[in-house]
Formats: sequence, structure tokens, C-alpha cells
Amino acid sequence: MKISLVAATLLFSPIAFSFAAPEASAQKPNVILIMADDLGYRDLSSYGHPEIKTPVIDGMALDGIKLTNFHSGATVCTPSRMALLTGAYPVRLGWTEGVAGYKMGARDGLSPEALTIAEIFKSEGYRTAISGKWHIGNLPETRPANQGFDETYFIPLSNNQTTKILRGNEVVEDPFENRLLTEKFTIEAIRFIRENAGKPFFLYLPYSAPHFPVEPHPEWAGKSSFGDYGDVVEEMDFRIGEILATLDELGIEDNTIVIFTSDNGPQNGEQALADPFRGTKWSALEGGTRVPCVMRWTSTWPKNVVSDIPMNAMDFLPTLCEAAGIDWKSKSKGKPVIDGRNVFNSPSILAATAEQPTEELLYWEGMSDEPRAIRIGHWKLFFDRKYAVEGGGTKRATEEQAEKIKAIVEQTKPGDPLLFNLAEDPDETVNLSREFPDKVDELLNRAKQLKAGIDSLEKLEIATPKK
Repeated sequence: MKISLVAATLLFSPIAFSFAAPEASAQKPNVILIMADDLGYRDLSSYGHPEIKTPVIDGMALDGIKLTNFHSGATVCTPSRMALLTGAYPVRLGWTEGVAGYKMGARDGLSPEALTIAEIFKSEGYRTAISGKWHIGNLPETRPANQGFDETYFIPLSNNQTTKILRGNEVVEDPFENRLLTEKFTIEAIRFIRENAGKPFFLYLPYSAPHFPVEPHPEWAGKSSFGDYGDVVEEMDFRIGEILATLDELGIEDNTIVIFTSDNGPQNGEQALADPFRGTKWSALEGGTRVPCVMRWTSTWPKNVVSDIPMNAMDFLPTLCEAAGIDWKSKSKGKPVIDGRNVFNSPSILAATAEQPTEELLYWEGMSDEPRAIRIGHWKLFFDRKYAVEGGGTKRATEEQAEKIKAIVEQTKPGDPLLFNLAEDPDETVNLSREFPDKVDELLNRAKQLKAGIDSLEKLEIATPKK
């Protein structure tokens, strides 16, 4: 089967927690959305890392919700950030492959027509800010000041692609010192929080850490037992602690939603871990998009909940808007169509017997406009064995996994679909396509339906028109 689709993200069915939005008379909650860069699923101690210590984020999980089935919006930086900020598939924004500064054109970025979560919150009286890595447009028309952010302090590309820090369209530092970026972004975030503590605010804090080059802060070098990578992650955890302490000091902790996640899986060749999942950034394997996600709202959401309910970064826009009592549907006007779902709308995750909707996902790789796999429930089908055997991250396979992959190659031929049961085989190494041919047909047919539906939708132009 050949499926042609210009996209790089995932499709989920509507799912939800049943928590109420605040009453209209109450002050709207503040929102802090924190995102690491290339952090693997297992790179936090609360997710099982054997050496890296992350007590602050672990504490957030105890005070809130830890998700074990959360996926980033795409397998690589630029489309992942587009999905998070717009709640839409990057295909709707014209994305085809690569990231800004690599494979994408120099003038490419998020369409100025696209509605962002910052624009929605700003329209509701929120003060909005970004402090961190942007990476979805480097021209004035595609920078954060033109996408709903009142205050901006950011690097326009990845920390290995640029030497500049900007405020608005003005360069305020060139060159920056890479090892100090986490501290600088945190200082700016705290300044913004202090200056806006008396009004509702939306803060987007996309750290550049632990994206390569991995260079620890001078005060953190050698502190962890996991080398430079551990030093960088542990510093980021500490800086988030400084932000949480500021909220507590200002008396706004209980009315502030704080979310932490990663933009995609780990970079191949780095120390990052995605266990038990195989695959890395750029890959359609689970390790490419299955990432940590911790959410807390201490006055409203339950505490110490671990949930396997599926969620995707596109769900943040409708979910956070609903939590703040914002009618996002009336603002979207189809530019682009919002694909995310409010996850606070159906049976409570606290009810073990609650019936959960079927999870549906389409997977792309970061260098392709062709979908490579589909998942429904715990079944995942690769349309061509190549992308499960050779497709990104297999270099990180253990010796045991490598033997299983070798067996798959011996038992199949190029172009064969591969079927995995993720509930029993999370590292995607046991092909069940011959045992369950009806399941293969079911998933292939559903992929065709999803492809036809997405192809029928209007796309925004990604590139800024030439002057």
C-alpha cells in the first residue's frame, strides 16, 4: 500500500479526564508550558532513569499527573513545535520534511495566518511570553512577536544552528554561551512571572537543553553521575524548581497550571534513553515520539496520578483553553483546523472501570511526507518493514533486540508490513503480521481513510512570501 501525506505528527481519538474548568467569577489560571529539547522517555528519575536525578519534576508528578502514553506532536523539532502551538497537524501548515535550518527553506516558518495558543490566550486578557528556543521561523513575519507573544526572549533556531538571542526583532546577545542558556531562559521567565503575578499570564518556556551540543553550566559540570548529559538535565530540573519556588513565594502556585514535556525523542548518538522503546528522534518507532509528560494544577487536578491514557501535544491547546474557560472553537475559524482534543471531557482516569476510547495514531518520520505506521489501541502496523527495521534508532538496539530484528528480516521481504502488539512488545521486535492478517487489513484500511480525510483539508502556506 502507498499512502501519500504531507505531514509529521500523530492522530489521536478524543480522550479525557473529567475535571471542571474554573467558574467564570474566579481568576483565570496562569499557564506555564515547559518543554525540553530531545529529552528521552526514560531521562527523568520518575520515569526510571538509573542515574539522573530530577527531584523537582518528580515532585510535580506527585502533586499532579504523570502520563506514560504521551506523544510529542512530531518526531523532530520544527513540526513538533508547530503542532504544540497550533493544536494542528503540521501537514495543515505545509510542512513536508526536516526542520528550520535543515532541509526546510531559509524563509520557511509557521504561517502568519496560523492561530496559536498564545494568540488565543492574549485575546482573553492574558499577558503572554516566550523564553527559550523558537525554531519555527526566523524572519520577522514568522517570529513569536507576530504569533501572539507580548514578550519574547528567544533563540530563533536550535542552539547548534545560531549564536543569537533576540528580544522581539532585536539581537540582544551574539554570540551567546550555550552552557548558560538554561539559566538565562529561567531568569527571564522568573522576571516575567514576577512582573505579571497580579494578572493572568501564559508563559511558554521551551528550553534548548539537552539538545546537542551538550555543555553543562560551570556550576553543574561533574555534578551528576551520568556525564555531561546528566549534568545538563539535572540543572534544568533545578531551574524548574526555581520557577516553582517563585510561584510559591508570590502566592500564585495553586492557581498556576504547570506542564513539563519534551519536543520529541532523543537524538541518536547522545546519552539519552528511551527505554523500553526502540527508536530515536526522526523515527516512526515509539522512541521517536513517546516522551515524558507531567502536569499539575494543585488547586484543581488530582495528585499522584499515573495514567496510561493517550495524549498528544496537539491536545494542549484545547485542553488548556477549556481549563481556563476559553471558548477556543469560536476563535479558531479553521485557520488551521484544530486537530487536538480537550482531554478533560470524558470518563475520569481515576475510575479504573471507565471505558476509554480507542487510541488512533498515524506516524511519520522527520524526513518524509509519507506516513510510515498506524496505531489503533495496542496494535501498531508499519506499512513497510524498512521503517521498523532500518528507520532511525535501530543503531541503539540492544544485542537481544538486534537478534530479533535479524529474525524479522529473515522471515519477511522488502515492502512487507510489520504488525506489533505494543502492550506485549513495546520495543517493536516481534512481527505478528502472519498470525493476524485480518488485523493487518483493518489497520491498512483505516490508514487509507485517515489519509483521504486529511488530504481533503485546506493547508496554510508555510513559506513566507518573497518580498
